[in-house]
This record gives sequence, C-alpha cells and structure tokens, in this order.
Amino acid sequence: MKREFNIAVIAGDGIGPEITDAAIRVLKKVGEKYGCKFNFTDVFAGGCAIDKYGEPLPKASVDACLAADSVLLGAVGGPKWDTLPGHLRPERALLGVREAMGLYANIRPARLMPELAAACPLKMASEGVGFDLVIVRELTGGMYYGERGRREGKYGIEAYDTECYGTGEIERIGRVAFEMARGRRRKLTSIDKANVLESSRLWREVMHRLAAEYPDVEYSDMLVDNAAMQLVRDPGQFDVIVTSNMFGDILSDEASQITGSIGMLPSASLGDGKRGLYEPIHGSAPDIAGTGKANPLATILSAAMMLRLSLDMPEAADDVERAVSEAIRAGLRTADIAAGGPSIGCFEMASAVVERI
Repeated sequence: MKREFNIAVIAGDGIGPEITDAAIRVLKKVGEKYGCKFNFTDVFAGGCAIDKYGEPLPKASVDACLAADSVLLGAVGGPKWDTLPGHLRPERALLGVREAMGLYANIRPARLMPELAAACPLKMASEGVGFDLVIVRELTGGMYYGERGRREGKYGIEAYDTECYGTGEIERIGRVAFEMARGRRRKLTSIDKANVLESSRLWREVMHRLAAEYPDVEYSDMLVDNAAMQLVRDPGQFDVIVTSNMFGDILSDEASQITGSIGMLPSASLGDGKRGLYEPIHGSAPDIAGTGKANPLATILSAAMMLRLSLDMPEAADDVERAVSEAIRAGLRTADIAAGGPSIGCFEMASAVVERI
C-alpha cells in the first residue's frame, strides 16, 4: 500500500474552509492509525480566487489539482459574486476543474440512516421504511457544456443553452452505472426525457444497446418528471440511477433532502484513472459561514469515498463511515439534523468522528 498521498484542497467559499478542515482532521487521524502520510496543498478556486486573482480558476490551481493524487473540495459561490458575468462566476471553477481532470462520472449515494428518520420529510420514514440508492450523473457534457449565447429573437433578446450528447459520452457513463449496479442490487434505472428531447432519445438508444451486454442487471427507463415524483413517493424502488448532467444535478439534490439533510451526502467525481474530486453535494451556505453551525459529515464521508475509490484504502474508508454512524447513533447532531433538539457545532462533530476512528 502506498504510504504517502498528495491531496489538493479547494476549501472555497462560505462554509468551505470549516468543513474541509474537519475532513482534514479525520484524514490525519486515519494517517496515524494506518501509518501513512497525507500532504495537503491549499488551492484557490471559486469566489476566493476571484477576489485574489480576478478569475475563478487560475492555471496554477488547475496544475495543483492535476499534480495531486486526489482533490478535496468544500464549496464555491455565494451572493457576493452573483452579479458577475457567467464566465467569471465561481461555479465556472467547478466546471473547469472537472473538465481539466477528465472527470465525467459523478457518484452520489443517498441512504436514509435509521437514526435520522425523524429528519426525513417522508411518511415512510416514520413507518420504519428506508432506502439506499446511488445516482450516477454524467458530469462533463450536456447543457452545462453546450453552445450558449444571446441573440435577437421574436420577443426581443433571447438566451439559449444547448443540450448535446454524443454516443461515446453516453456509453462511458452508462458502463459506469451498469458496473456499479452489478456490485449492488443489480438494478439500474436510466432517467431521460425521451418523449420530448432528441438528446434523450439518443441517450435511451445507447442505454438499450448497453443493457443487452448486462443481462444480469434489471434495466428500466423512466422519464425525469416521473422520476422526481417517484423519489418522494417510493425512493426504495431505486438501486442505481443514471442520468444526464442537468437532470442529475436536480434529482440528486432532491434525493439528498429526503435523507434528512443535504448536509449528509458525499459525492465523488471520477474519470478513467484513480484520481478524483471529492466534495459534499451542498453549497457554500453563506448564511451560516463562520458561525460554526455547518454540518461536516458530508465532507467527511466524501473523504471516506476518496480513501476507498482513489487511494485504495477500503478498510480506512470503512473506519470513517463507521465512526460517522457511531456518532449519529450516540445522539450527536448538528443543527440541520437535530429536528429541533440539542445540537453541536462543526468542530465538535468532527471531533466526535475523530475520537471514534
């Protein structure tokens, strides 16, 4: 096993520095237990990079990410930069890092922990019914990367964004999803809007061709509007979901809320190699930045995904995930998952996890 890892840390904006600090503390504890060393390099991206360098993603930041074994990200953005033109918005940093690193597959698990059933808004949770699903979101194609602009139109100035997918893009994300389903409950649902969109019709054609190569996986199609409804009606019906960039962005946020809090869910962005980008799926929460109220668990669990998927340390990943579960079972809660009860802060929650590793 490799004994030294270089991790690029994009703390970012808002609560980003607080939650990445929590994950770093956890990784340092893992290093002590497993006899390995983590070298952390601070990288500027997002709003903080705009303030310091005048651009959301300086070349030096891209180079640092490409030189690292993996990247840990907090969050970027905030109202301070909302009036900037699109190419200078903090969110462009995320798109740029993903593209530079070749990260086309975003893995977003969503599981309802029994201890957090009271924080889940769904009736099924109070009846003891849980769910455990994974959303595989295509990350470097679709409308977010398509041709865009403004032009004169029938009703004045028109703005347009183009949804475009190639067969190769669909096939590679489809294979990621099928292989993931094989390692879980062997059920895959592909989400599209094939009744309206030509890009979705091609998506469905390619996915059907792939399904023939995976006869051991139960495959089905679902329209995105129905999928949004089914996620709140019966999320337990899903195992692995695969979908496009925009649909995945929306549906994964919906899935996060039914777990009790968006502050609980990690994610991994992967390409063809081992190196990945790991981040909580929530935003920068500028309203609580600096108050110590942020929930660090999604970032800590993202670090666990890094240990498992990029650093070949599955036992350490299990340790971190177990420590998080034990802290929750002990009744420790940050404000977002306390359901109105007693709560602790970001630093205290991180300490509770560190103590249990």
